[in-house]
Order: sequence, then C-alpha cells, then structure tokens
Amino acid sequence: MIQAYDHIQIAMPEGQEAVARQFYGTLLRMAELPKPDLLRARGGCWFRSGGAVLHLGCETPFHPARKAHPCFVVDDLEATQSLLEKAGHPCVRADGERPGILRFYTSDPFGNRLEFQESEGPREQSVR
Repeated sequence: MIQAYDHIQIAMPEGQEAVARQFYGTLLRMAELPKPDLLRARGGCWFRSGGAVLHLGCETPFHPARKAHPCFVVDDLEATQSLLEKAGHPCVRADGERPGILRFYTSDPFGNRLEFQESEGPREQSVR
C-alpha cells in the first residue's frame, strides 16, 4: 500500500517561472530541482526542502487553488510567518483547530493557498 508522497503539484500561470523562483527559491529557501529534459518544455519549476517536494506546473487558463493546498512543516512557525508577512504575504492563523498544532495559511504570488505548521510544545535544539 501507499508508503509516502513523492511530490505535490500545484499550478502556476505560464511564463511566471521567475516569480516562482523568487518566492519558493529565494524567500522560502527551497532548492530548485532540475526538470527532466522531456518535461522542461512544458514550463514550470520544481523545488525541494527537506522531504517536501513541490512541482509547479503551468496551466492555461490558470485558476489558483484556494482550498486544496500543500502543508509545509517548519521548525520555526513565528519566523516563517514574519518572513512571509514582511514580503507582503498576509498570514491567517489557525491555531487550535487541530490539537497540538500551530499553523497559518497564506497564498503564493499566484493565489494558491499554502499552509505552514509546527507542533506545539518545546522545540528541540539542534547541534551545530
């Protein structure tokens, strides 16, 4: 049976790869993955951070996903929210809707809904 997700795909408008790279690559610090040669001509771009893999595919006509969405688990929800809000992406908190989970929603530059979450409780300190 199913063991994991390989990736999630959301849509973006054609020709907006630079905007996607700025938001997902630069702002959210996701690494861009090279697309296979056979798929590169379709446009879009792919990103990864940790185990989260996101494919952005071009869709015409484009309609943003306002309900369906990826949910990214982060290690510092407050810092992520601050980063997004400073970049002009309003965030709506949804704490308490799921026990033990702190979270918020925002939208990418194309209007796609995104969720970010962190488990409530003490944060483990990483050793550097």
